[in-house]
Amino acid sequence: MGKWLFIAEKPSVAQEFARVMGVSGPRRDGYMESEDKVVTWCVGHLVTMSYPEKYDASLKKWKIESLPFLPSEFKYEVISDVEKQFNIVRSLLERPDVERIYVCTDSGREGEYIYRLVEQMSDPSVARKDRRRVWIDSQTEEEIKRGIAEAKDLSEYDNLSASAYLRAKEDYLIGINFSRILTLKYGQGITNFLGGKWSAVSAGRVMTCVLGMVVRREREIRDFVKTSFYRVLGQFDMNGTVLEGEWKSSPGSQYENSPLLYKENGFKKREDAEKLISSLKNVIPQEGLIEELTRKKEKKAAPLLYNLAELQNDCSRLFKLSPDQTLSVAQELYEKKMTTYPRTDARVLSTAVAKEIYKNIKGLTGYEPMAAYATEILDKKAYASIAKSRYTNDKAITDHYAIIPTGAGLQNLRSLSSTSAAVYKEIVRRFLAIFYPAAEYDKTAVTLKVEKERFYVNFRYLSKEGYLVTADKSRKSDKDDDKVVDTSSLKKGQTLTVLGYNIKEGETSPPKRYTSGSMILAMENAGQLIEDESLREQIKGSGIGTSATRAEILKRLVKIRYLSLNKKTQVITPELQGEMVYDAVEVSIRSLLNPELTASWEKGLTYVAEGKITPDEYMQKLEKYISQHVNAMKDIHNETQIRRLYQRDAAFYKTKPKTRSTSRKKEESKA
Repeated sequence: MGKWLFIAEKPSVAQEFARVMGVSGPRRDGYMESEDKVVTWCVGHLVTMSYPEKYDASLKKWKIESLPFLPSEFKYEVISDVEKQFNIVRSLLERPDVERIYVCTDSGREGEYIYRLVEQMSDPSVARKDRRRVWIDSQTEEEIKRGIAEAKDLSEYDNLSASAYLRAKEDYLIGINFSRILTLKYGQGITNFLGGKWSAVSAGRVMTCVLGMVVRREREIRDFVKTSFYRVLGQFDMNGTVLEGEWKSSPGSQYENSPLLYKENGFKKREDAEKLISSLKNVIPQEGLIEELTRKKEKKAAPLLYNLAELQNDCSRLFKLSPDQTLSVAQELYEKKMTTYPRTDARVLSTAVAKEIYKNIKGLTGYEPMAAYATEILDKKAYASIAKSRYTNDKAITDHYAIIPTGAGLQNLRSLSSTSAAVYKEIVRRFLAIFYPAAEYDKTAVTLKVEKERFYVNFRYLSKEGYLVTADKSRKSDKDDDKVVDTSSLKKGQTLTVLGYNIKEGETSPPKRYTSGSMILAMENAGQLIEDESLREQIKGSGIGTSATRAEILKRLVKIRYLSLNKKTQVITPELQGEMVYDAVEVSIRSLLNPELTASWEKGLTYVAEGKITPDEYMQKLEKYISQHVNAMKDIHNETQIRRLYQRDAAFYKTKPKTRSTSRKKEESKA
């Protein structure tokens, strides 16, 4: 009987697989082996795409006439820094006594790509062996055993593999072609203007789009002109309690459809607001008639579970963590068996997991900060109907379900940093909240009529905490804005005495700058920064980048000084160099800045993974796009125009920072 070979993505994961399967023999150089099993590991990527000069030595020098670069077949090579481990993995794959291969790299597109590249660089006989894919959502012993027992033939993941190859080819071709043509056209001009050392222009399918989002937002803020407006408020006596209502233009009002108004509830000029008050003070008697009175209940259910984007947004807001820091913590919690796989876009459970979810909850009874809630959920069997709730939806899951606590690994709590412990607590809090009923509010709306004018009073009172019982009591929450006012004595047709009127001045606000967290959400939602959680879910599915790559893209833009990230506030702003690159792209390859286009490419990769379109169809469209834009740029001569744009940009920066010295080869390799 031959041996089974297990290939993990990291040494730590391989050790966990070895422990679960009882591979207890001595650790060899790069692998572990027992009588019938061998466990080895990659160290991330072992193979990469070759530089253009490996196709033709003349391509090492950047020349316009050599573009577009669109090879008919792509070349790959082993990464020199990890060549030793590659050779170990390859030799194990090719060993005659290895008859079955279990692919245990991370369960996602990138993990699939890491293994397929290694196999591609190995002997063809490897592809004829029994190869199975282990797909797991956490690293608990139970999940590892399930993943091995239910491992499917690797061929069932061929479409996922195809999309992974296409993603890499797309980033490679766009990075090389557009970075080279932009550098050849504008690189020297940018360098001369900034007065620094040579710097290649870096462009990428996702990163250039993200740069565009930040620059456009900054320019919206610069162009914003504040507008003052004046609201009229009325105070009414309700048995000794003051009710404050806001005036709004309504049918019959002397200001209905008036050009003097700023929207329907304010005036453009203070004197017009004063005229309204003056007219109201002449009304006799000074009373407001309750024209309308409505009372209703409102329910608010717990939010959906965390996916990586939502977790990154909350950690940016609550703990001022950058997205890559949050991903690092989430990965740590996953590797310590405390939470499920972090690189997920789903915010719900699968039906299969929902049926066994009591096990996760039971484990959390040992987590002291939230143990009381877990115990209460178990005692009341509040988990029993979760499979039929909005928190379970198999159709909303592609690779993995939401990030949730496993209930295991609690012995690792002591080894967590305070930040990691806080992130874990947020994940637990969000998870347990879904087993509690909705929060309930009592809402009262009153319309008071003073002659022809109307004032509107609204109250919302939290009557039942529901899931909010799990909220952090030290943190501002929904219930903090609620005022407890007894309005039971109010009736339609009743009159209240007017106590007075006053004017409240306000002014319009400019758009908000992106934070690292809100940028991740905007990337997930095709460039739209949508604050409302339910709306975000409705348009989900066409994001920019993936949960696995968004944090790294932001980090990259900051590193090359295209963007600036304030570590204390996590607010993102453009650097002068980034704004100049934006201008260069806008006047030459404007579509590269289009979030909808970038999102459509990502959607196309998803279609390949789902088998809806073929890789050839995708490549044809990609090559056509690159050829059209590269060839069009060859004939562009806009030196005077672009210089004026640079001068305009520089006026908003105190100093002209030095460009980061960047070799061409290094730049296009990361574009």
